[in-house]
Amino acid sequence: MEEYVLLFRLDILTKAIQPSPEQMQVYMKQYQDWVGGIAAQNKFVGGTGLSTEGKVVKHPSVVTDGPYVDIKESLAGFISVRATDFEDALRMAKECPILGGAGNSVEVRKVVSVHDKK
Repeated sequence: MEEYVLLFRLDILTKAIQPSPEQMQVYMKQYQDWVGGIAAQNKFVGGTGLSTEGKVVKHPSVVTDGPYVDIKESLAGFISVRATDFEDALRMAKECPILGGAGNSVEVRKVVSVHDKK
């Protein structure tokens, strides 16, 4: 099996569209059930959410506020999964409950090593 990262992109900044605490509980349950299904197949590697705070460093050492540029979509978090191939990882991504939100997306990327193992 190969490792893939599923990157969750959504608007986590616009106050008017953020879910209520009750809605957030429902969404988190859906997310946990989805991840639990992946874990039950022994395909879950790990993952985490990301804060809304951040800085971006660009060439030549220019630092800007925020992990976002001109769009409201932010990288909210990610998980790593094991999949038999890209299509298997894509199938998992298509089942992600965040896709129920308008404008939300899940990016699928295969993990490749650029470091020598010593």
